[in-house]
Amino acid sequence: MDLNHILTFVAVATLLVISPGANGVLIAKTVSSSGRTAGFANIWGFVVAFYVHGTLSIFGISIFLVKSSQAFFIFKMLGAAYLVWIGLKAMKSALHKNQEHPKITGGNNKVTSLRIAFTEGLITNLLNPKVSMFYLAAFPQFMPDTESPISAYVLVTAHSMVNFIWFAIMVMVLSKVKNVTDSAEFKTWLNSITGLVFIIFGSKLALMKNG
Repeated sequence: MDLNHILTFVAVATLLVISPGANGVLIAKTVSSSGRTAGFANIWGFVVAFYVHGTLSIFGISIFLVKSSQAFFIFKMLGAAYLVWIGLKAMKSALHKNQEHPKITGGNNKVTSLRIAFTEGLITNLLNPKVSMFYLAAFPQFMPDTESPISAYVLVTAHSMVNFIWFAIMVMVLSKVKNVTDSAEFKTWLNSITGLVFIIFGSKLALMKNG
């Protein structure tokens, strides 16, 4: 695999990463409610999910979702249900004066918040057939069939690095304006928008057709 292939793949991955989506909304919600460290926990969840999807794609397992309409339906409905669940949870928080995850003061609460943030980032990307299809569509174009499967992880790593850098910048920017995001009014507004966006994403995913 030459450098030209990798750079072209990075360009494609960058367009995918920076396009508006559920990840950016999740980061905004997490940083405002639980802080910068929890935002980075979200990002690590994204990265682990990319490696899972990449592994499934490299070894040809993800193709099963494309060829089996029943498997694809079950998988996308799980993803849709999870996105809608996050949306409803955010909407519920918006209806209460006290946020579900208030400012963290205790060590145990901080660990719990990081676990929740990591899990939300992980599952949001694991239960997303669009991520699988990105790997199924991109890998055949950028990696020759003669290449070792190990070399494909170069592309997964490149995608993960682009994702990490982009969302790390977002986390840092949001944490710099924490005095604004700490206000109860802003959190109520953000949770309302987050809930609506995730419900829309979940509904669109449920209606998405295979192929």
